[in-house]
Amino acid sequence: MFDDLRPLFPGAPGYLNTGSIGLPPPATVEALQAVVADWQDGRVTADRFDDDVAGSRGAFAAMVDAPVDTVAIGPQVSALIALAATLAEPGDRVVLPEGEFTSVFFPFLARGDLDVQTVPLADFAASITADTDIALFSVVQSATGEVADLDAIRDAAPATGTLTVADATQAVGWLPFRASDFDVTATGAYKWMLCPRGSAFLTVRPDLWDRVRPLYAGWYSGEDPWESIYDLPFRVASNARRFDLSPAWFTWVGTRRSLEFLNEIGIEAIHEHDVALANAARTGLGMAPSDSSMITLELPDGFDPSRLDHLVTANRAGRLRVGFHLYNSMDDVEALLDALGVD
Repeated sequence: MFDDLRPLFPGAPGYLNTGSIGLPPPATVEALQAVVADWQDGRVTADRFDDDVAGSRGAFAAMVDAPVDTVAIGPQVSALIALAATLAEPGDRVVLPEGEFTSVFFPFLARGDLDVQTVPLADFAASITADTDIALFSVVQSATGEVADLDAIRDAAPATGTLTVADATQAVGWLPFRASDFDVTATGAYKWMLCPRGSAFLTVRPDLWDRVRPLYAGWYSGEDPWESIYDLPFRVASNARRFDLSPAWFTWVGTRRSLEFLNEIGIEAIHEHDVALANAARTGLGMAPSDSSMITLELPDGFDPSRLDHLVTANRAGRLRVGFHLYNSMDDVEALLDALGVD
């Protein structure tokens, strides 16, 4: 099935950088081109995009097995994490993995009144104790591709009264993930979900809706956005839509099509495909198999970086990072191994 998908992605051969930017499916490109043409012709009205936002919200909820009324929309992860940071009380102890992506914790540090501590990822679940108020982490680490021990984190938190805040940006789209296992999640959609830059999702457990402050409340946060445009009183939706930020319209046209495309294929099938390719590459590199779609490695001294010029990769934390997604194949594994000089 996945070999049949490759012709749909003309940029796919040698593209190993989904951990930075995903490639759009044809339906996404066509929808974006159509709406730009309508815009140019003066045939765009604001209410036209409500269906795309709702469709995106519903598709994401289905992808992460969360009730749709727990899902809010926004433009980027750091803005949504800032909402989660309002859950903390002055002096709260917040733990996070070492080497964590800064958008995950900068909003917490910006408060200036929290006790923020880092621990090795391998010790993260064990660090969730009765003294931990918030456990803050990425489901998959951006710098290394390591997958957090989600079961251990999920089980440790309720026993200690710890709130969990998870960034799922490097996970959703290839890794089966239940957002409702955690108190708050934030997910950027432009990587493994193949969406345009500028769409992201927040999930908030219902009993926390009144504790999270809707810092960005505006007309789109209302129960009926078209009835909350003007005048008092302050009024926001009764569910997680109270945390919505007004959508950048065209982005959500593409987001809806990309998410529907992925849901039609199925995340379980994508996960199996992606990890199989990554493990084939690991085997060729003499590395142990893993549960991640991403690989990072140090290049040997004297390695000629031009050997990688025909591939699209990334450098993160001083290491080569590659990732395999539904549009990759064994041809890409072999091209990577050849570029790295593996016989």
